[in-house]
Amino acid sequence: RESGSGAMGGSASLLPRDALGEYQSRSFSCLLSAYKRFSELLPKEERENTCSARVPKSHILMLPELRANPFQHRICHVFSTSETGDDSMSFEDFLDMLSVFSDSATSDIKSHYAFRIFDFDDDGTLDRKDLEQLVNCLTGQGEESRLSSAEMEQLIQNILEESDIDKDGTINLSEFQHVVSRSPDFARCGGLQG
Repeated sequence: RESGSGAMGGSASLLPRDALGEYQSRSFSCLLSAYKRFSELLPKEERENTCSARVPKSHILMLPELRANPFQHRICHVFSTSETGDDSMSFEDFLDMLSVFSDSATSDIKSHYAFRIFDFDDDGTLDRKDLEQLVNCLTGQGEESRLSSAEMEQLIQNILEESDIDKDGTINLSEFQHVVSRSPDFARCGGLQG
């Protein structure tokens, strides 16, 4: 087939046949693995309807990737499409979450979701309250690890000086992604990982 002969054919024909087959089989095996993991989170009586079932947040939080994650509740909230607000997940929600946590997700995708997870009040910006909650999640809630008010204020001020390009007192997605782009280790160390 000639390159450009149809919307789908043009790009697919640029891949060698054996590479396309390997990609498809790898993607299919990843999908089957995700399906198996998702169905195992459901009660046995609901496994027949895996594609239409929703896994409760409490079961999602038992995943090894989330069990010790300080942002586990925010992750469930951000990836859930539940209309009731219970942060349960459909299979599609679960796939979205796994794909963002995967090594193949780009830094832009990881930073987009990290921003949403860190935006605790869901207002589209990281303000001082979001940054304080972010720091508390990272340092822990114990008395011995909690920063003093002065330390917290200094840290938030430093974060804003480094990240708040338009000096409006908040960090928007574009500013966040700019900072992340200067941190090559974000996706590996500080970003979302599985």
